[in-house]
This record gives sequence, structure tokens and C-alpha cells, in this order.
Amino acid sequence: MKRFALIGAAGYVAPRHMKAIKETGNTLVAALDPNDSVGIIDSYFPKADFFTEFERFDRHIDKKRRKGEKIDYVSICSPNYLHDAHIRFALRNNASAICEKPLVLNPWNIDGLEDIEAETGAQVYNILQLRLHPSLIKLKQQVEEQKKDKKYEIDLTYITSRGHWYFTSWKGYPEKSGGIPTNIGIHFYDMLIWIFGNVLQNEVHLLEADKSAGYLELENARVRWFLSVDENTLPENIKAAGQRTYRSITVDGNEIEFSGGFTDLHTLSYEGIIAGDGFGLKEARPSIETVYAIRNAVPNLKKGELHPFIQ
Repeated sequence: MKRFALIGAAGYVAPRHMKAIKETGNTLVAALDPNDSVGIIDSYFPKADFFTEFERFDRHIDKKRRKGEKIDYVSICSPNYLHDAHIRFALRNNASAICEKPLVLNPWNIDGLEDIEAETGAQVYNILQLRLHPSLIKLKQQVEEQKKDKKYEIDLTYITSRGHWYFTSWKGYPEKSGGIPTNIGIHFYDMLIWIFGNVLQNEVHLLEADKSAGYLELENARVRWFLSVDENTLPENIKAAGQRTYRSITVDGNEIEFSGGFTDLHTLSYEGIIAGDGFGLKEARPSIETVYAIRNAVPNLKKGELHPFIQ
């Protein structure tokens, strides 16, 4: 049985990690969050120690290590800008890190983590659950069976409406969240690069606080993408149905259906990590480099392949 600690226990995604720890037959021994609205822990690990101050949490983990009860893994669900520091905390305590996406905000952060991995022998793993989705695995297999010079035409559209709270929270500050492309788009870029190959061209047409759009040319695909948290950008039929989220990926005009099948992907991720087959720094790097380039680009609406939503 592996021993886990969890940072960011009050966050939206934390219950998925608790569930994965439980379902893989392991235990959560300590959790940290400055917010104490963490009653969900009782549904999984009621005996876990809980801290609202990092200093006390740090001392507790160190004490456990010195008593021969060291933590094996630290699961990280904290705000994006804290991931790098929390991963370093895990590695310095000889524990491997399991971190939500984005792994870090900047490519050079990965360089530093590679050095600490080498020093400590602990590993860094990124939750890239779309790589485990059956529909997307099937798509990847189909692409690999085609001619290598084929270019697929892809439209990616993801609109997930957010209220005023979003821009008051850390998510509304690009220096903390990485902005819209990083915060809500990172897993899509990772998936596309994983399936269709490395980025050859990266154009940004729109880069605003609540929406962004651009064009990526990959080795085997041309991708027009549009991401938004503005409900006004929802298609009229989606608004009429009272829905606040719209997700669509078309490949050569054919819709790829992957709305379902997400329930157990974190558990599958944990199973792979514990078996030594998780996604590490090497796998995380391409999408981190892509969103960094997007975040620092100068938008130009007059250049390249525009997504239908901004044409």
C-alpha cells in the first residue's frame, strides 16, 4: 500500500484524486489546503491529517519521513502557478509527484525539475487523462495506420461559461493561471500533439482575458482552435437548450465523440503511474512549450486560417 499526501484538497479536481487513491488500494495520510471546506475527505479517508498552513504540513511530512513513514507520492491539485514549487517540495521529500495539468507554466521550469529528478531519484508525473480515453486512443491508431504525409483538417471548439467569480480568483490572472489557452486548453493541445505530431507552425489570432483563438500546423494536421469562458460565444442552439458548455472536435468534418468515458480516467492514470508507466516531464513538455508560445504571441486576425467562430 502506497502512502499519499494531497495538496489542494478543497479544489474542484481533488475528489477525483481521492477516489483514484482509494480505488487503487492506497491511502491518503495528509492533506493541505488554505480553505477548510474539505468535508469530501470523509467520504474517502476520514483519518487523514489535514492542514491549512503549508509550514505545518511541511513539518508533518518531514517528521513522517524521519520516522521511517515517508510519503510515496504527493498529489498536486493546487493553482497552476504553485505547481512548480509543490512538485519541488515532493521531490525534496523523496516522494514522486502526481500533478494536475498544466504541469508548470514555463518550459524552463521543466529543465529545473529534470535536474531535481536526477538528484533525488523521485519522479514527476502529469495527469494527461485524454491520452487514456478509448475514443482518442482509437483515433490515434487510425492516424498511425494512414500515410505519414496525410494532413487532417481539424476544428477544436471549447466554450465553458464562467461567472464573475472566475476573474476574481487566481484563474483570472494570466501570471497565475497562464490565461485561457493554458488553463482550459492545455489538455487539448497535449492530445492533439500526441495524436498528430509535433508543432510546425503556431499562429494566434485572438488573445483576450475570456477567449482565445488561433491556428496550429502539426506534422499530420491543420488545427483551427477557439477557446472561451464567455457565454456569449455559445452557439444559439446551445443557449436555447439552456446549456453553458460546448465542446466540439471535428476531424475532416467528422465529429469526434468523447463527452463520456471520463469517470475512471484518473484512476487509470494512477494505475499506470504506480505501475511505473505514467506520463512524465518528457511527455508534458510539448504542450507547455505550445501554450507558452501562445501566451507570449502578438495576435494577428489578418494572418492564417481563422476558426469559424471568429471569421
